[in-house]
Amino acid sequence: MNAPEQIIRLAAKGDGVTASGRHVAGAVPGDRVDEGGAITPGPHHQTPPCRHFATCGGCQLQHADDAALADFVTERVVNAARSQGLEPAELLPVHLSPPHTRRRAGLHGLRTAGGAVLGYREGGSHRIVDLAECPVLHPQLAGLIGPLRKFVAAHGPKAMVGIDLTLADQGVEASFSQFLLEGLGPTEAALDFAREQGLARLSFDQGYGPETMWEPEPVTVTLAGVPFGLPPGAFLQATADAERRMAEDAAEWLGDARMVADLFAGLGTFAFALRGGRKVLAVEAERAAHLACKAAGAQAGGAVLALHRDLFRAPLQPAELNRFDAVLLDPPRAGARAQIAEIAASTLTRVVYVSCNPSSWARDAAVLAEAGFRLAKLRPVGQFRWSTHVELVSLFER
Repeated sequence: MNAPEQIIRLAAKGDGVTASGRHVAGAVPGDRVDEGGAITPGPHHQTPPCRHFATCGGCQLQHADDAALADFVTERVVNAARSQGLEPAELLPVHLSPPHTRRRAGLHGLRTAGGAVLGYREGGSHRIVDLAECPVLHPQLAGLIGPLRKFVAAHGPKAMVGIDLTLADQGVEASFSQFLLEGLGPTEAALDFAREQGLARLSFDQGYGPETMWEPEPVTVTLAGVPFGLPPGAFLQATADAERRMAEDAAEWLGDARMVADLFAGLGTFAFALRGGRKVLAVEAERAAHLACKAAGAQAGGAVLALHRDLFRAPLQPAELNRFDAVLLDPPRAGARAQIAEIAASTLTRVVYVSCNPSSWARDAAVLAEAGFRLAKLRPVGQFRWSTHVELVSLFER
Protein backbone atom coordinates (compact mmCIF):
# COMPACT_ATOMS: atom_id res chain seq x y z
CA MET A 1 0.00 0.00 0.00
CA ASN A 2 1.31 3.42 -0.94
CA ALA A 3 1.90 6.03 1.74
CA PRO A 4 -0.79 8.74 2.11
CA GLU A 5 -0.27 11.80 -0.05
CA GLN A 6 -0.31 15.34 1.31
CA ILE A 7 -2.57 18.07 -0.09
CA ILE A 8 -0.40 20.99 -1.16
CA ARG A 9 -2.89 23.44 -2.68
CA LEU A 10 -6.52 24.12 -3.56
CA ALA A 11 -7.67 24.00 -7.17
CA ALA A 12 -9.85 26.71 -8.73
CA LYS A 13 -13.08 24.83 -7.93
CA GLY A 14 -12.04 24.08 -4.34
CA ASP A 15 -10.68 20.53 -4.56
CA GLY A 16 -7.49 19.70 -2.70
CA VAL A 17 -4.55 18.78 -4.95
CA THR A 18 -1.57 16.54 -4.15
CA ALA A 19 1.95 16.88 -5.53
CA SER A 20 1.13 14.12 -8.04
CA GLY A 21 -1.83 16.13 -9.35
CA ARG A 22 -4.56 14.09 -7.71
CA HIS A 23 -7.74 16.07 -6.95
CA VAL A 24 -9.56 15.28 -3.71
CA ALA A 25 -12.91 16.87 -2.85
CA GLY A 26 -13.20 18.05 0.76
CA ALA A 27 -9.46 18.28 1.41
CA VAL A 28 -7.34 21.34 2.18
CA PRO A 29 -3.57 21.96 2.25
CA GLY A 30 -1.95 20.00 5.07
CA ASP A 31 -4.47 17.13 4.92
CA ARG A 32 -3.29 13.64 4.01
CA VAL A 33 -5.21 11.32 1.71
CA ASP A 34 -4.79 7.54 1.38
CA GLU A 35 -5.33 5.41 -1.71
CA GLY A 36 -9.00 4.91 -0.92
CA GLY A 37 -9.66 8.65 -0.61
CA ALA A 38 -9.91 8.79 3.19
CA ILE A 39 -8.82 12.21 4.47
CA THR A 40 -6.74 12.72 7.61
CA PRO A 41 -7.33 16.36 8.56
CA GLY A 42 -4.31 18.62 8.86
CA PRO A 43 -3.78 21.89 10.74
CA HIS A 44 -5.83 23.98 8.27
CA HIS A 45 -8.90 21.72 8.16
CA GLN A 46 -11.72 23.15 10.24
CA THR A 47 -15.24 22.07 11.13
CA PRO A 48 -17.62 23.78 8.66
CA PRO A 49 -19.66 26.43 10.51
CA CYS A 50 -22.88 25.67 8.60
CA ARG A 51 -24.96 22.49 8.77
CA HIS A 52 -25.80 22.81 5.07
CA PHE A 53 -22.19 22.71 3.87
CA ALA A 54 -21.45 20.10 1.20
CA THR A 55 -25.11 20.16 0.10
CA CYS A 56 -25.72 23.86 -0.44
CA GLY A 57 -24.09 25.26 -3.57
CA GLY A 58 -23.39 28.64 -1.98
CA CYS A 59 -20.08 27.75 -0.30
CA GLN A 60 -17.25 25.43 -1.33
CA LEU A 61 -14.56 26.12 1.27
CA GLN A 62 -16.08 26.18 4.75
CA HIS A 63 -13.73 23.33 5.73
CA ALA A 64 -10.70 25.60 5.15
CA ASP A 65 -9.46 27.86 7.95
CA ASP A 66 -8.68 31.51 7.33
CA ALA A 67 -5.00 30.86 6.55
CA ALA A 68 -5.89 28.31 3.86
CA LEU A 69 -8.66 30.54 2.55
CA ALA A 70 -6.32 33.54 2.31
CA ASP A 71 -3.72 31.45 0.47
CA PHE A 72 -6.38 30.21 -1.97
CA VAL A 73 -7.60 33.72 -2.83
CA THR A 74 -4.05 35.02 -3.19
CA GLU A 75 -2.90 32.12 -5.37
CA ARG A 76 -5.89 32.45 -7.70
CA VAL A 77 -5.07 36.10 -8.34
CA VAL A 78 -1.29 35.76 -8.55
CA ASN A 79 -1.48 32.70 -10.80
CA ALA A 80 -3.83 34.56 -13.15
CA ALA A 81 -1.24 37.34 -13.43
CA ARG A 82 1.62 34.89 -13.97
CA SER A 83 -0.34 33.10 -16.69
CA GLN A 84 0.20 36.29 -18.73
CA GLY A 85 3.81 36.74 -17.65
CA LEU A 86 2.96 39.45 -15.11
CA GLU A 87 4.47 39.81 -11.65
CA PRO A 88 3.21 42.49 -9.27
CA ALA A 89 5.86 44.89 -7.99
CA GLU A 90 3.94 44.90 -4.69
CA LEU A 91 1.55 42.17 -3.57
CA LEU A 92 -0.62 43.50 -0.76
CA PRO A 93 -2.21 41.35 1.96
CA VAL A 94 -5.44 39.64 1.00
CA HIS A 95 -8.71 41.07 2.28
CA LEU A 96 -11.22 38.48 3.53
CA SER A 97 -14.74 39.58 4.42
CA PRO A 98 -15.82 38.29 7.86
CA PRO A 99 -18.82 36.00 8.38
CA HIS A 100 -22.30 37.57 8.62
CA THR A 101 -21.44 40.53 6.36
CA ARG A 102 -23.03 39.68 2.98
CA ARG A 103 -25.57 42.42 2.25
CA ARG A 104 -27.23 40.91 -0.79
CA ALA A 105 -28.47 37.42 -1.60
CA GLY A 106 -30.39 35.59 -4.31
CA LEU A 107 -32.62 32.87 -2.84
CA HIS A 108 -35.18 30.50 -4.31
CA GLY A 109 -38.49 29.39 -2.83
CA LEU A 110 -40.90 26.60 -3.69
CA ARG A 111 -44.31 25.88 -2.25
CA THR A 112 -44.74 22.20 -1.32
CA ALA A 113 -47.49 19.95 0.00
CA GLY A 114 -46.13 20.36 3.51
CA GLY A 115 -45.34 24.07 3.38
CA ALA A 116 -42.36 25.48 1.47
CA VAL A 117 -38.61 25.19 1.01
CA LEU A 118 -36.46 28.30 0.77
CA GLY A 119 -32.74 28.73 0.23
CA TYR A 120 -29.96 28.34 -2.30
CA ARG A 121 -29.75 25.60 -4.87
CA GLU A 122 -27.70 22.47 -4.30
CA GLY A 123 -24.37 22.38 -6.09
CA GLY A 124 -24.93 21.27 -9.68
CA SER A 125 -28.69 20.87 -9.19
CA HIS A 126 -31.98 22.76 -9.35
CA ARG A 127 -33.05 21.35 -5.99
CA ILE A 128 -33.40 23.91 -3.21
CA VAL A 129 -31.57 23.51 0.09
CA ASP A 130 -34.10 24.43 2.79
CA LEU A 131 -32.04 26.83 4.87
CA ALA A 132 -32.02 26.77 8.64
CA GLU A 133 -29.04 29.13 8.83
CA CYS A 134 -26.54 30.98 6.66
CA PRO A 135 -23.33 32.21 8.31
CA VAL A 136 -22.32 34.42 5.37
CA LEU A 137 -25.45 36.60 5.42
CA HIS A 138 -25.84 39.81 7.38
CA PRO A 139 -28.16 39.09 10.34
CA GLN A 140 -30.89 41.32 8.91
CA LEU A 141 -31.03 39.15 5.78
CA ALA A 142 -30.66 35.85 7.63
CA GLY A 143 -33.47 36.85 9.98
CA LEU A 144 -35.91 36.89 7.05
CA ILE A 145 -35.36 33.25 6.01
CA GLY A 146 -38.08 31.87 8.31
CA PRO A 147 -40.70 34.57 7.61
CA LEU A 148 -40.09 34.33 3.86
CA ARG A 149 -40.58 30.56 3.97
CA LYS A 150 -43.94 31.00 5.72
CA PHE A 151 -45.04 33.62 3.18
CA VAL A 152 -44.15 31.39 0.23
CA ALA A 153 -45.93 28.45 1.89
CA ALA A 154 -49.10 30.48 2.32
CA HIS A 155 -49.19 32.49 -0.90
CA GLY A 156 -46.56 31.22 -3.33
CA PRO A 157 -47.35 29.71 -6.74
CA LYS A 158 -46.76 26.02 -7.45
CA ALA A 159 -43.48 26.83 -9.19
CA MET A 160 -40.06 28.03 -8.15
CA VAL A 161 -39.79 31.72 -7.32
CA GLY A 162 -36.76 33.95 -7.02
CA ILE A 163 -36.19 36.19 -3.99
CA ASP A 164 -33.48 38.85 -4.08
CA LEU A 165 -32.59 40.52 -0.80
CA THR A 166 -30.52 43.71 -0.44
CA LEU A 167 -29.63 45.57 2.73
CA ALA A 168 -30.34 49.29 2.27
CA ASP A 169 -30.13 52.24 4.67
CA GLN A 170 -33.79 51.83 5.65
CA GLY A 171 -33.66 48.04 6.06
CA VAL A 172 -34.06 45.09 3.71
CA GLU A 173 -35.36 45.32 0.16
CA ALA A 174 -37.09 42.10 -0.98
CA SER A 175 -37.82 41.51 -4.65
CA PHE A 176 -39.81 38.47 -5.84
CA SER A 177 -39.74 37.14 -9.39
CA GLN A 178 -41.94 34.49 -11.06
CA PHE A 179 -44.45 35.20 -8.29
CA LEU A 180 -48.04 35.97 -9.35
CA LEU A 181 -50.27 37.71 -6.81
CA GLU A 182 -53.75 36.64 -7.84
CA GLY A 183 -56.54 38.48 -6.12
CA LEU A 184 -56.95 40.91 -3.26
CA GLY A 185 -56.13 38.41 -0.49
CA PRO A 186 -52.54 37.62 -1.56
CA THR A 187 -51.91 41.29 -2.30
CA GLU A 188 -53.02 42.34 1.17
CA ALA A 189 -50.98 39.49 2.67
CA ALA A 190 -47.89 40.77 0.85
CA LEU A 191 -48.42 44.26 2.27
CA ASP A 192 -48.94 42.82 5.75
CA PHE A 193 -45.72 40.84 5.38
CA ALA A 194 -43.77 43.95 4.39
CA ARG A 195 -45.21 45.91 7.30
CA GLU A 196 -44.66 43.17 9.90
CA GLN A 197 -41.07 42.52 8.81
CA GLY A 198 -40.19 46.21 8.55
CA LEU A 199 -39.09 45.94 4.93
CA ALA A 200 -37.62 48.98 3.25
CA ARG A 201 -39.19 47.96 -0.05
CA LEU A 202 -41.17 45.04 -1.45
CA SER A 203 -41.52 44.44 -5.18
CA PHE A 204 -42.88 41.69 -7.42
CA ASP A 205 -41.98 40.85 -11.00
CA GLN A 206 -45.06 39.19 -12.47
CA GLY A 207 -43.65 39.06 -15.97
CA TYR A 208 -43.51 42.78 -16.75
CA GLY A 209 -40.51 43.88 -14.68
CA PRO A 210 -40.36 44.68 -10.95
CA GLU A 211 -43.33 46.58 -9.55
CA THR A 212 -42.94 48.23 -6.15
CA MET A 213 -45.79 47.42 -3.76
CA TRP A 214 -44.35 48.77 -0.52
CA GLU A 215 -41.87 51.58 0.06
CA PRO A 216 -42.73 53.78 3.08
CA GLU A 217 -39.90 56.16 2.25
CA PRO A 218 -37.46 56.41 -0.66
CA VAL A 219 -34.91 53.61 -0.37
CA THR A 220 -31.27 54.68 -0.30
CA VAL A 221 -27.86 53.13 0.12
CA THR A 222 -24.98 55.21 1.46
CA LEU A 223 -21.73 54.93 -0.47
CA ALA A 224 -18.65 56.91 0.56
CA GLY A 225 -20.85 58.95 2.88
CA VAL A 226 -23.33 59.89 0.14
CA PRO A 227 -26.92 58.54 0.14
CA PHE A 228 -27.98 57.22 -3.28
CA GLY A 229 -31.47 56.36 -4.43
CA LEU A 230 -31.32 52.56 -4.78
CA PRO A 231 -33.02 51.36 -7.98
CA PRO A 232 -34.59 47.88 -7.77
CA GLY A 233 -32.00 45.28 -8.71
CA ALA A 234 -29.08 47.73 -8.63
CA PHE A 235 -25.60 46.25 -8.28
CA LEU A 236 -23.79 46.61 -4.95
CA GLN A 237 -20.51 45.14 -3.81
CA ALA A 238 -21.36 42.04 -1.77
CA THR A 239 -19.93 43.38 1.50
CA ALA A 240 -19.42 46.91 2.78
CA ASP A 241 -15.99 46.05 4.22
CA ALA A 242 -14.60 44.84 0.86
CA GLU A 243 -16.07 47.85 -0.88
CA ARG A 244 -14.35 50.12 1.64
CA ARG A 245 -11.01 48.32 1.29
CA MET A 246 -11.00 48.53 -2.51
CA ALA A 247 -12.17 52.15 -2.52
CA GLU A 248 -9.48 53.18 -0.04
CA ASP A 249 -6.82 51.44 -2.14
CA ALA A 250 -8.03 53.17 -5.29
CA ALA A 251 -8.11 56.60 -3.67
CA GLU A 252 -4.58 56.17 -2.32
CA TRP A 253 -3.12 54.75 -5.52
CA LEU A 254 -4.50 57.54 -7.69
CA GLY A 255 -2.33 59.94 -5.69
CA ASP A 256 -2.22 63.44 -7.14
CA ALA A 257 -4.54 62.70 -10.08
CA ARG A 258 -7.09 65.51 -10.20
CA MET A 259 -9.18 64.47 -13.20
CA VAL A 260 -10.30 60.83 -13.08
CA ALA A 261 -12.65 58.76 -15.25
CA ASP A 262 -14.54 55.98 -13.44
CA LEU A 263 -15.60 53.49 -16.13
CA PHE A 264 -18.40 50.94 -15.62
CA ALA A 265 -19.24 53.12 -12.63
CA GLY A 266 -22.59 51.61 -11.60
CA LEU A 267 -24.19 53.76 -8.92
CA GLY A 268 -20.85 55.51 -8.35
CA THR A 269 -19.37 53.27 -5.68
CA PHE A 270 -15.80 54.25 -6.51
CA ALA A 271 -16.43 57.64 -8.11
CA PHE A 272 -17.65 59.18 -4.86
CA ALA A 273 -14.87 57.56 -2.83
CA LEU A 274 -12.35 59.22 -5.16
CA ARG A 275 -13.82 62.70 -5.19
CA GLY A 276 -11.86 64.36 -2.34
CA GLY A 277 -10.15 67.20 -4.19
CA ARG A 278 -10.75 65.51 -7.55
CA LYS A 279 -13.19 65.83 -10.43
CA VAL A 280 -14.57 62.42 -11.42
CA LEU A 281 -16.50 61.43 -14.54
CA ALA A 282 -18.67 58.36 -13.77
CA VAL A 283 -19.54 56.46 -16.96
CA GLU A 284 -22.30 53.83 -16.85
CA ALA A 285 -24.59 52.13 -19.40
CA GLU A 286 -27.42 50.94 -17.12
CA ARG A 287 -29.89 53.82 -17.11
CA ALA A 288 -31.32 53.50 -13.60
CA ALA A 289 -27.87 53.33 -12.03
CA HIS A 290 -26.70 56.27 -14.15
CA LEU A 291 -29.65 58.41 -13.07
CA ALA A 292 -29.09 57.55 -9.40
CA CYS A 293 -25.43 58.52 -9.74
CA LYS A 294 -26.35 61.75 -11.53
CA ALA A 295 -28.80 62.76 -8.80
CA ALA A 296 -26.32 61.96 -6.03
CA GLY A 297 -23.61 63.91 -7.83
CA ALA A 298 -25.78 67.02 -7.96
CA GLN A 299 -26.58 66.74 -4.25
CA ALA A 300 -22.93 66.15 -3.32
CA GLY A 301 -21.64 69.39 -4.82
CA GLY A 302 -20.85 68.50 -8.41
CA ALA A 303 -17.44 66.86 -7.96
CA VAL A 304 -18.85 63.74 -9.69
CA LEU A 305 -20.39 64.10 -13.15
CA ALA A 306 -22.36 61.20 -14.63
CA LEU A 307 -22.25 60.12 -18.28
CA HIS A 308 -24.66 57.56 -19.80
CA ARG A 309 -22.65 55.44 -22.26
CA ASP A 310 -22.27 51.79 -23.23
CA LEU A 311 -18.53 51.19 -22.98
CA PHE A 312 -18.77 47.81 -24.69
CA ARG A 313 -20.20 49.33 -27.86
CA ALA A 314 -18.72 52.82 -27.55
CA PRO A 315 -15.58 52.81 -25.39
CA LEU A 316 -13.95 56.12 -24.55
CA GLN A 317 -11.44 56.92 -27.29
CA PRO A 318 -7.79 57.94 -26.72
CA ALA A 319 -8.56 61.61 -27.42
CA GLU A 320 -11.21 61.52 -24.68
CA LEU A 321 -9.09 59.51 -22.25
CA ASN A 322 -6.11 61.83 -22.68
CA ARG A 323 -8.04 64.59 -20.89
CA PHE A 324 -7.78 62.65 -17.62
CA ASP A 325 -4.91 62.14 -15.22
CA ALA A 326 -5.97 58.57 -14.45
CA VAL A 327 -8.69 56.01 -15.03
CA LEU A 328 -10.46 53.53 -12.76
CA LEU A 329 -12.49 50.68 -14.22
CA ASP A 330 -14.64 47.99 -12.61
CA PRO A 331 -16.15 45.99 -15.50
CA PRO A 332 -18.46 42.95 -15.37
CA ARG A 333 -17.03 39.42 -15.36
CA ALA A 334 -16.39 39.50 -19.11
CA GLY A 335 -13.77 42.18 -18.60
CA ALA A 336 -13.26 45.28 -20.77
CA ARG A 337 -11.50 44.16 -23.94
CA ALA A 338 -12.62 47.07 -26.15
CA GLN A 339 -12.06 49.76 -23.52
CA ILE A 340 -8.66 48.38 -22.52
CA ALA A 341 -7.49 48.59 -26.13
CA GLU A 342 -8.33 52.31 -26.16
CA ILE A 343 -6.62 52.86 -22.80
CA ALA A 344 -3.52 51.13 -24.16
CA ALA A 345 -3.54 53.50 -27.15
CA SER A 346 -3.95 56.63 -24.97
CA THR A 347 -1.33 58.67 -23.15
CA LEU A 348 -2.66 57.66 -19.71
CA THR A 349 0.02 56.65 -17.22
CA ARG A 350 -2.09 55.38 -14.31
CA VAL A 351 -4.95 52.86 -14.28
CA VAL A 352 -6.72 51.27 -11.32
CA TYR A 353 -8.47 48.06 -12.39
CA VAL A 354 -11.01 46.42 -10.05
CA SER A 355 -12.09 42.95 -11.15
CA CYS A 356 -14.46 40.16 -10.14
CA ASN A 357 -12.83 37.71 -12.56
CA PRO A 358 -9.05 37.12 -12.42
CA SER A 359 -9.09 35.39 -15.83
CA SER A 360 -10.58 38.27 -17.83
CA TRP A 361 -8.53 40.74 -15.76
CA ALA A 362 -5.31 38.91 -16.66
CA ARG A 363 -6.22 38.97 -20.36
CA ASP A 364 -6.80 42.74 -20.18
CA ALA A 365 -3.68 43.23 -18.04
CA ALA A 366 -1.56 41.60 -20.75
CA VAL A 367 -2.79 44.24 -23.23
CA LEU A 368 -1.80 47.00 -20.82
CA ALA A 369 1.62 45.38 -20.30
CA GLU A 370 2.21 45.28 -24.06
CA ALA A 371 1.48 49.01 -24.13
CA GLY A 372 4.18 49.70 -21.51
CA PHE A 373 2.24 49.47 -18.26
CA ARG A 374 3.65 47.59 -15.29
CA LEU A 375 1.60 45.93 -12.58
CA ALA A 376 2.62 48.15 -9.67
CA LYS A 377 0.21 46.94 -6.95
CA LEU A 378 -2.13 44.00 -6.55
CA ARG A 379 -4.50 43.14 -3.70
CA PRO A 380 -6.53 39.89 -3.71
CA VAL A 381 -10.04 40.23 -2.26
CA GLY A 382 -12.24 37.44 -0.91
CA GLN A 383 -15.55 39.15 -0.21
CA PHE A 384 -17.55 36.02 -1.11
CA ARG A 385 -16.34 34.21 1.98
CA TRP A 386 -15.92 30.41 1.71
CA SER A 387 -16.65 30.64 -2.02
CA THR A 388 -14.31 30.02 -4.94
CA HIS A 389 -15.36 33.42 -6.33
CA VAL A 390 -12.30 35.69 -6.11
CA GLU A 391 -11.85 39.41 -6.74
CA LEU A 392 -9.00 41.93 -6.81
CA VAL A 393 -7.94 45.56 -7.06
CA SER A 394 -4.82 46.50 -9.01
CA LEU A 395 -2.72 49.47 -10.11
CA PHE A 396 -0.97 49.78 -13.48
CA GLU A 397 1.60 52.51 -14.21
CA ARG A 398 3.81 53.51 -17.12
